[in-house]
Amino acid sequence: MISLTIDGKQVEVPEGTSVLRAAEKAGINIPTLCDHPALPPYGGCRLCVVEVQGFRTPIASCTLPANQGMVVSTDTERLRSIRKFVLTMLFSERNHFCPYCQKTGGDCELQNAAYGEDMTHWPISPNWSPFSVDASHPYFIFDHNRCILCRRCVRACANLVGNFTLDMENRGARTQIVADYGLPMGESSCVRCGTCVQVCPTGALIERSSAYQGLEKDAQEIQSICTACSVGCGVRLLVRDNRIIRILGDFEAPLNGGVLCNLGRYQSLEDDRQRVKVPMVRKDGGLSPVSWAEAINLVAGKLENAGDKVAALISSRLPAEDLYTFKRLFGKDVQARVVASLEEDFTTAKAGNENLYGNLEDLKKSDCVLVVGADLVKSHQVAGFFIKRNRPNGLSLIVVDPSENEMDDIAQFTLHNKKGSDAELVHGLIAGVVNLGFNKSNAASFTSALEPLAISEAAETSGIPAETLLAVSRELGVAQNPVIVFGKGITRKNDGALQQLEELASVTGARLINPMGKANSAAAQSYGLNVKFVPDGDQVLFLALGDEQPSERLQESIAGIPFMILQTSHSSPLMETADVVLPVVDWTEQSGYYLNLEGRLQYAEQALIPPPMVWSNRETFHALAKAMNFKPDGVAISDWREPLVIRN
Repeated sequence: MISLTIDGKQVEVPEGTSVLRAAEKAGINIPTLCDHPALPPYGGCRLCVVEVQGFRTPIASCTLPANQGMVVSTDTERLRSIRKFVLTMLFSERNHFCPYCQKTGGDCELQNAAYGEDMTHWPISPNWSPFSVDASHPYFIFDHNRCILCRRCVRACANLVGNFTLDMENRGARTQIVADYGLPMGESSCVRCGTCVQVCPTGALIERSSAYQGLEKDAQEIQSICTACSVGCGVRLLVRDNRIIRILGDFEAPLNGGVLCNLGRYQSLEDDRQRVKVPMVRKDGGLSPVSWAEAINLVAGKLENAGDKVAALISSRLPAEDLYTFKRLFGKDVQARVVASLEEDFTTAKAGNENLYGNLEDLKKSDCVLVVGADLVKSHQVAGFFIKRNRPNGLSLIVVDPSENEMDDIAQFTLHNKKGSDAELVHGLIAGVVNLGFNKSNAASFTSALEPLAISEAAETSGIPAETLLAVSRELGVAQNPVIVFGKGITRKNDGALQQLEELASVTGARLINPMGKANSAAAQSYGLNVKFVPDGDQVLFLALGDEQPSERLQESIAGIPFMILQTSHSSPLMETADVVLPVVDWTEQSGYYLNLEGRLQYAEQALIPPPMVWSNRETFHALAKAMNFKPDGVAISDWREPLVIRN
């Protein structure tokens, strides 16, 4: 630890801590604009200058390492004069029409910094040169008149997302942020994650959906997790008037460190489907509103009369408590023929050796990543960000996919193998690693991999040249921290490819990561809901859809079942044939536990109050159990206890 004095306070911090962070620890505020805790120090705005005993001139505290015995002053007349001058120049360089900006009144860091220095006017008038406003992006607007060139957005796009879309153009007063050498933002390589918008300290980048919906400081903030996929990113939900006005990444969340994808930040709020607000029963060929009591009694009677001809399916987007209650009710009490998740490609996440499996931290520090059967741009995009942002550090990316993959353009090796040849291709890589002398495993001799024809046979079967297989094998073999990411393209086929991947991980010392599927796929698997649904004379279907959008494959698979009970939050094509519709909450109106792809158990907080006649999924299951007179383990329905610890 290092001890230093800041404004008369003794502060102890770890070696390598900047003076700015040391001051924050001591509760001392040093104003800054270009600095952001999630980004590397930059030292561009010079607003955070401090005086250090023994130093001739003030120096930026964000880039100054704390040293033993250092004596720092943060608030002197000289420093206040410097900061006022810095702010004066920033205001004069662009057209900051503060009264008309959506961030005025507390959300703008530039305005707050000015008030912090007791500035009430502009000492130097702007030259009022007009700057462009880019409104081509579907989610946000870039107003260059309000930009202070702090480069936070540029650095966030590069250091956090790894997309490198933004950069600087021109010099002096004409300097401007550009996307892809001058393309409009909406036509650029932007992945629409919104990280640049969140880190912007002014109103230069504003979201279309949340602009002028109220200040961030006046909204209710709810810390939760994103339930869009199995990564489980930490989020901050800003709520006003029972509406989520904005979703922000939580920069203190250990899993994602503030980064969110397009689906988690923007698309989660774009649901324009009609809401189901009352129970409905099919009468005279159409759905008619009824009371909850009538709907529950009808469902209970149908389930009792159907015997073992009941199929019960549930969305793996729902909390673990809902999955458990559903499994307990339909698996033990109702004794349905099949009780399963409606995830169509639900498969076992691990083939055998759990010691080979890693987590997202392994992905963040990897130097070589092999992606097989997964597209980390179309899904689990934050995991893809962890790969992309490591590329400047020398990360080597290998993509194996029979189809075009959206990460092909940034991969060192792209292997478009023949469909169905994944197992053979991976065996060829094992043979290459072993034959090249990079075997790191002490468990087995891998004699089959040493056979002379192993690589040539893999090349013939997969359609990938033997020399390419050897080059990829060498890349994996020399890597210090290799990671293998595999998706449903591997696991949906029971052809031994997953076992081969575990063997490849063993010989290369790699860590395996399976992105799995929906938000609670791991929990659903833990409860034994990873059963493939195949219709077999079922007379009644209970479908706990939640807020999930039913796929065409699901609709086709259940088309022949005579009676369908649909538990859903939104209207869908299934309502055209549903016999009973039970309205339930969506993801914003429920709380519960989620088990992410790496086995991390996290809690999602309820953000909104549901409509009056809408129940939670658990309330619906409990009411149904009560109507059927089930008393699990001899206790009342209200005393059911859902487990809070799940083993993956």
